[in-house]
Amino acid sequence: MIIGGRDFLGRLRRLYLPLAVFLVLMLFPFYWMLITSIKPNRELYNARIMPLIVHQPTLKHYVDLLYETNFLTWTYNTMLVAVVTTLVSVVLGTMMAYPLARLRFPGAAVVAIGVAATYLVPQPLLFIPMSDIINRLDLGNTLTAVMLTYPTLLIPFSAWLLMGYFKSVPRELEEAARIDGASRFQAMTRIVLPLCTPGLLSAGIFSFTLAQNEFLYALIFLAKSEVRTVPVGAITELIRGDVFYWGQLMAAALLGSVPVAVIYSFFVDYYVAGLTAGSVKS
Repeated sequence: MIIGGRDFLGRLRRLYLPLAVFLVLMLFPFYWMLITSIKPNRELYNARIMPLIVHQPTLKHYVDLLYETNFLTWTYNTMLVAVVTTLVSVVLGTMMAYPLARLRFPGAAVVAIGVAATYLVPQPLLFIPMSDIINRLDLGNTLTAVMLTYPTLLIPFSAWLLMGYFKSVPRELEEAARIDGASRFQAMTRIVLPLCTPGLLSAGIFSFTLAQNEFLYALIFLAKSEVRTVPVGAITELIRGDVFYWGQLMAAALLGSVPVAVIYSFFVDYYVAGLTAGSVKS
């Protein structure tokens, strides 16, 4: 019994205690947003009240956010832009990554390095020429503007990520399918892509997250409240001069993070299953 108790205490110190610390650190920002969003203003701006405790919780900030701002419109715009941009980025990234990873042609290595280098170019260096292009196309204050600019960042990332997954698939499987009469496209869609499901899910999840949280291009191209996304709308309309509407800001931040959390929780099982299936088939 003593030995068993010592083993349990040792495991508690080595495993569960560090996990508990990391869990508290990761969940603390969400807890802070939650308690700030349900505090009345008299508690928010009272320095004598402990900031981590709510004495009289209220939903007034959520009501004001939903009825006095265009938050629902911002949410719809954000989801529409993120979904369209993710689909375009994953499809075009796949079309770019597959020939770079599976085909042999002169300059393939240089093109692959160029794809990675394109993703590393900072956004502040690109928004000036992007703004000129958007203005020439007369797409200012439209969601089409960000739908066209976001893929310039996401397609290189998706292609770079998917190249590694495509290279991990044995060529013998694809060659066997070609011998059985399958075309190159059929071999890709029926052999390579199913084995690269984890890569496709990873590229889709990261593309969706980056598109939803993007701020610079959305701030430049979307000046009207009706076409803004959640990050831009919350910052520009809930901070007026030197007045910060902290309750509504935290409510917007908390509600804005819900879609990403739901998507991650929904796809985590498929992601793990895809990793397991890919390793077994390989």
